[in-house]
Amino acid sequence: MRNPIISILLNLMLITVYSCKSTTFEFTNKPNIIIFMVDDLGWTDLGSYGSDFYETPAIDKIATNGIRFTNAYSASSVCSPTRAAIMTGKYPARTKVTDWIAGHNFPWAQLKVPQWKKYLDPNEITLPEYLKDKGYTTANIGKWHLGEESTYWPKHQGFDINKGGYAKGGPRGHYFSPYHNPRLTDGPKGEYLTDRLTDEAIQFMNGTKEAPFFLYFSHYAVHTKLEAKQQVIDKYKNKIETNNPHQNPIYAAMIDSVDESLKRFLQNLEETGKINNTIIFFMSDNGGLTKVTSNAPLRDGKGSIYEGGVKVPMIIYAPKLITKGSVNTTPTITMDVFASITDLLHIKTITPIDGISLIPLILEEKEIKRNALYWHYPHYHQEGAVPYSAIREGDWKLIENLEENKLELYHLSEDIGETKNLTLNNPSKAADLKQKLNHWRTKIEAQMPIKNIDYDKTKERKKSN
Repeated sequence: MRNPIISILLNLMLITVYSCKSTTFEFTNKPNIIIFMVDDLGWTDLGSYGSDFYETPAIDKIATNGIRFTNAYSASSVCSPTRAAIMTGKYPARTKVTDWIAGHNFPWAQLKVPQWKKYLDPNEITLPEYLKDKGYTTANIGKWHLGEESTYWPKHQGFDINKGGYAKGGPRGHYFSPYHNPRLTDGPKGEYLTDRLTDEAIQFMNGTKEAPFFLYFSHYAVHTKLEAKQQVIDKYKNKIETNNPHQNPIYAAMIDSVDESLKRFLQNLEETGKINNTIIFFMSDNGGLTKVTSNAPLRDGKGSIYEGGVKVPMIIYAPKLITKGSVNTTPTITMDVFASITDLLHIKTITPIDGISLIPLILEEKEIKRNALYWHYPHYHQEGAVPYSAIREGDWKLIENLEENKLELYHLSEDIGETKNLTLNNPSKAADLKQKLNHWRTKIEAQMPIKNIDYDKTKERKKSN
């Protein structure tokens, strides 16, 4: 049964009261909702998540005064599937958007990948579509990457406004104007994309006046190719130390600019009096790319099912709902943001979703219960990943290498770096998790790779032109 406090309908009252223990919070009208997404941001790439090289005071501020999740995961180790999961609340295996669009093609690999969807199906009911029905003005500012054809772009997926979102996953040209982006006019020469998108987002927020807004603000940063302001790069060049795992001054400068973006966001919300009526979900779409950052002590990075590829920073900031900062160890995943927003607004979804609402954690009323988290990636990735599936249940994580038909079992609280495969030490646990993984894949009709009749061991890792 839904918590009676949460069940108070926001859209039927001018002032909706939430009670959290002995404290009362008030929203004036429906809350503004912001998803602040950073592309390819690694789990350790923030001061609040352990870095003493990258400087992120604004992000650290919301972490200190919000809820910082230490076991948050992306729905995939690459971008497009995670973004589809945000929009639908569903596992990528369910939407069939299982790789970055348009994906890599390894025609001589051992397995042939399935015919997956290289777009977000317009028949899916998206988060902005649900919110529009609740009277929200909706905007996508920044990266979209959920379909090559314009019919799959944000304006056809529930967004009133789209600035900068189209088919590509990174800047077509440079991070400095001219951008060559069909959904973003070029600015003056030398204008920085992160700054420009922030300008567009603030303009949207200010233009909504009294109407509630939903803003999906999805930075292209810190995706390669790496480009940043020279004066900020120089700042980090002077900080490099040989024993620090984080050493790339350009990447650091890009993170710095993202932090500046959030700082401007918070200032604007405070100046316009909207801060206490706003909820911010801060997150990344997958783990950090190991060519430009270090995810240590996590193993590997973007494209990999190991923790470095899917474990990400996640923060929820809501001044009127969260009176003091906290750190939460509950395993969470991308789709939980969709579930939390629809729960908060008492939206009854038409199709099943895979996320679990985090509102009880925000209100500090109770823990949430879930059986397990799952991943399915029936593809090859240029960073070295082969087709895999995985399950995390409690502290146990089982990975199935679909190419080699091999299992790996790790106990994450004792081995966060996934260095000790415990399959032989605990075969019963491995068998139990494998059975659950099989059941989940069958239930959601996950597409599986098949034997490739064109397999050529001499060139299996070569991509087609």
